[in-house]
Amino acid sequence: MPFKRPRRTLISASLTALMTLGLFLVTTSAQPNELPDKIVLIAHPSVGTLKVHRDTVRAMFAMRQRTWPNGQAAQVFVLPNRDPVHGRFTKEQLGVYPHQLQLAWDRMVFSGMGQAPNRVRDQAEMRERVAGTPGALGYLEREYLDESVLVISME
Repeated sequence: MPFKRPRRTLISASLTALMTLGLFLVTTSAQPNELPDKIVLIAHPSVGTLKVHRDTVRAMFAMRQRTWPNGQAAQVFVLPNRDPVHGRFTKEQLGVYPHQLQLAWDRMVFSGMGQAPNRVRDQAEMRERVAGTPGALGYLEREYLDESVLVISME
């Protein structure tokens, strides 16, 4: 004779499965902008641009494009290569590894065709330098944001 579970156990197991599925759907359907540790692109408020194409941002961080789309000179700020936020930004937002960016910067500097971006020690310094430099571009985790910098979305 096959084993039969009591009806109450089946209902309890079904409710647990539904609750687990609901929790999974809620956590996986969250928009990237809702994530508290999301890294965002920031700029000096004088830039006045709220959206920039991802290819433009990649070119600016690779130091191949030295101006904003409106013609204003760009000053790029980055965290140290070993900083986990820098690694996440380059991989998640730019689609390259930090060492690939470093190689591009080194080629520009050693060939005499350009310069490397400005380095900052930490996210607090990143916010201060971007807020104080017209045309500046950088990135921060959301928790470091304040009204002194402009958040720019990538399209």
